[in-house]
Amino acid sequence: MHYARPLARLVGELEKLPGIGPKSALRLAFHLLRAPREEAEQLTQAILEVKDRIVSCRTCYNFSDQEVCDICRDERRDRSLLCVVAEPRDLMAMERTHEYRGLYHVLGGVISPMEGIGPEMLRLRELVERVQNGAVHEVILATNPTVEGDTTAMYVARLLKPFGAQVTKIAFGLPVGGDLDYADQATLIQALEGRRAM
Repeated sequence: MHYARPLARLVGELEKLPGIGPKSALRLAFHLLRAPREEAEQLTQAILEVKDRIVSCRTCYNFSDQEVCDICRDERRDRSLLCVVAEPRDLMAMERTHEYRGLYHVLGGVISPMEGIGPEMLRLRELVERVQNGAVHEVILATNPTVEGDTTAMYVARLLKPFGAQVTKIAFGLPVGGDLDYADQATLIQALEGRRAM
């Protein structure tokens, strides 16, 4: 299809966003075109502000607008509990539960030889430094249940074993409201392995 050059450029840029295909990009572009200029300027300013002001927390490597994030500064957090996640979005998912009250460590990815990501490219040295001082009693590994996530979890568990902290992994299994007959074999196995007393 032929669009005016500025519209085609906007659609092309929107298509670069994860999860946005050509139809969604076109729908978003038309929405922005119809929106008042002030809304478009607010969106532009929000994007630029994120790019200019967001940094990695120097303690846990979560996204923050300060040197140390709100979670790391919160004195009510259990400092003996450390949850290891791959990315800041995983940390945000854990926070949405309102159940976890410890601290975090963001690795910055997972081990993935296919993508050329080795252990040396993750924040493992920083994790070891946090655990070896003895203040952390339990490390919870919260990586995705993928080959890369499981490989990373096993690598981290072996790395931390000498420091005496208990290393656990979150359980995976059936989603709430799910049907057993729709679950794949691996999910059912993990659900069985992650079972707990009632």
